[in-house]
Amino acid sequence: MNLMKTLLIDMDGVLADFGKKVNEIDLDDTISMHFKKSPDEIEGVFRDLEPLKNAVKSVIKLYESGKYDLFIATTAPWNNPSSFSDKRIWIEEHFGEIFKKKMFITHRKDLLIGDYLIDDRLANGAKDFKGELIHFGWNYETLSWNEYKDWECVLNKLL
Repeated sequence: MNLMKTLLIDMDGVLADFGKKVNEIDLDDTISMHFKKSPDEIEGVFRDLEPLKNAVKSVIKLYESGKYDLFIATTAPWNNPSSFSDKRIWIEEHFGEIFKKKMFITHRKDLLIGDYLIDDRLANGAKDFKGELIHFGWNYETLSWNEYKDWECVLNKLL
């Protein structure tokens, strides 16, 4: 019998610093206004994101605790088909085998089954997730911190 809890983790804004990439795009005069308004549609934009502070080591701690069955639950922009593979490659580069064949790419996180979802946004079904939402990080829509400001707060809750 598996006593581990299922923990789903969003990628952008939780593991990867997409906000930093958006700021770089905003400052780049060679990028069109269309892509500045929709940076997630830029081919390759998800391929070289920097990890958020303490994200990698925190996920490794959660994995090594043996308490959680870990999965990635991310949304890839429909108008950027390369984002699907770029996200998968990013996850493998930063986490090795931890998430091998354990990645959901969906616009409906409310349909996923799990005990916890760590996500920075309420979009794409996160607000209606049936388990417990761990609302993470900086909320660029409200310009305020979510309940779980950083990975230290998440680890304090889950470990």
